[in-house]
Amino acid sequence: MPDALDAENLKEVFAYYDRWLAFNQRYQRIPGVQAAVFAGNAVAFSAAYGQADVEQGVPLTVQHLFRIASHSKTFTATAVLQLAELGKLRLDDKAAMHVTEIVGTPLGERTIRDLLSHAGGVTRDSEVADFWQLGNAFPDRDHLLRVLKEPGSAVLPDNDRFKYSNIGYGLLGLVIEAVTGTPYNMHVKDVIVDKLGLAGLGPELDPSRSGEYAVGYSSLSYADQRVPIEHIDTGALASATGFFGTARDLVSYWSAHLAGDDRLLTDASKRQMQHPLWKTTGEDWPQYGLGLQVSKVGERQLFGHSGGYPGHITLSMVDAERRLAVAVLTNAIDGPARQLAEVAFKLVDLAESKPRQDATGLSRFTGRFANLWGVTDFVLLGGRLYALDPSSPDPAMDPTMLEVDGDALRVVGGSGYGAYGESYRFAFGPTGEVESVRSSSGLLEHPIDRFSLPDRVRVSSVQA
Repeated sequence: MPDALDAENLKEVFAYYDRWLAFNQRYQRIPGVQAAVFAGNAVAFSAAYGQADVEQGVPLTVQHLFRIASHSKTFTATAVLQLAELGKLRLDDKAAMHVTEIVGTPLGERTIRDLLSHAGGVTRDSEVADFWQLGNAFPDRDHLLRVLKEPGSAVLPDNDRFKYSNIGYGLLGLVIEAVTGTPYNMHVKDVIVDKLGLAGLGPELDPSRSGEYAVGYSSLSYADQRVPIEHIDTGALASATGFFGTARDLVSYWSAHLAGDDRLLTDASKRQMQHPLWKTTGEDWPQYGLGLQVSKVGERQLFGHSGGYPGHITLSMVDAERRLAVAVLTNAIDGPARQLAEVAFKLVDLAESKPRQDATGLSRFTGRFANLWGVTDFVLLGGRLYALDPSSPDPAMDPTMLEVDGDALRVVGGSGYGAYGESYRFAFGPTGEVESVRSSSGLLEHPIDRFSLPDRVRVSSVQA
């Protein structure tokens, strides 16, 4: 059993993660970012950056709701495992045993386990799926049944390979309705959301809360400016993609999937969900379990799920052994949720890569500094000082480790391109604030809030 996460290390990680997320929301031109971390036994970090509505100038808060899309599959899988525990269905039941409208069809022969693990060979979204770009409404129950009955919807034999399918999870929603006699949305709200007391989660767009949703935006890959995308109901595909949530309530939900927590499932059922069953690519990782994506970040094996909704990209990742869950929600269709979430784990790994040192007096060096070439963050992690590049996709990948030498920081680690053995020389003001830094490469840097450029860069026109 791994040691508990060090509280001082986590405090330093969250202090920098907060600054790093704020920087990247602006740097990557993401309208808004909402993030939360569950650590140990409680939510330890929750923050929001940017705007919920760019046109109206509404700041994003930690209470704003996001469409978390395919996270819905984890709630659907949880509900199915609950019904299996109650003996109301078996994972090896064929779908047509419960959804009798598809008796005699190829998809009626797929088992519930096949559908949960995306091993049923089911069409991803059907041949015409313009609802994903708001060309038409999402399928209702009758439309979904028509798709399920089409012979071409069984694209591959069962258990041939991993093949992701929203239609397959729509079928699981129908199974839940048939077994419980209750509409899917009502059932999962009752047995999961309300059971956990999480008001910031729900199975489908709630018109009564329309003012609480963060506006979703288009991509910058095909246009110079983003445009808003309306929220729509996901109909009979709610079990695949309907859920909304906040990052804080999402990591609270994930805490119920940790060992020893019996609010939703037994540990045996949780192990089934979290066990990797299928490779999703030609590589060993990532893989997929029962309603859960299973991946690796460094040496950590994580479970969770991503979500892609028109205008919102989201991701949750959970380290079950270290009891650490991270959720990042973005309101852009090209939002880098995966990168932003993975960095949290990488910063924890960096902080814990060496035995903790006494950090007394080191915080005076920390901060963000800029020159014409970019930005440098001086960061305290694990009681050690590092120089990191906040614009890097992975600022912890090749950190520059530093040692204090009076009012200077000597480079004692990192790439040989990083001026190993040379020093960052700090100039402090009368009250101890950093006025400037002469970098290890000899360039002058200023605190970022005091750094500016002229209209045109000429000799001697930049701050010096």
